[in-house]
Amino acid sequence: QVQLVESGGGLVQAGDSLRLSCAASGRTFSGYTMGWFRHPPGKEREFVGAISRSGGNTLYADSVKGRFTISGDNAKNTVYLQMNSLKPEDTAVYYCAASTVLQPSIRPGYYIYWGPGTQVTVSS
Repeated sequence: QVQLVESGGGLVQAGDSLRLSCAASGRTFSGYTMGWFRHPPGKEREFVGAISRSGGNTLYADSVKGRFTISGDNAKNTVYLQMNSLKPEDTAVYYCAASTVLQPSIRPGYYIYWGPGTQVTVSS
């Protein structure tokens, strides 16, 4: 069992940066592929990015590629989502999730543990 808790969300202006954290407890997250998803208001949940358990492979949605970066700190059992050049369309509740699949995946069904989410609001 893995418990995930996101933090770092907030209200920022377009162009600003924000770093989200996902702290894992119960089991070390290094045994899981970690993903970030978001749920924009009035839209379906969507994939943001993911990192393999080794940290060697990452996968990003086209909408965030070049602006968002996922990294992990095994010592702190924490995964980060660095978000730069934020846009109003990045406004969403952001979730981290853990998967036992070896490689990063865009499919939410592959992720078995989810955090409660953190709100990110980007004003124009």
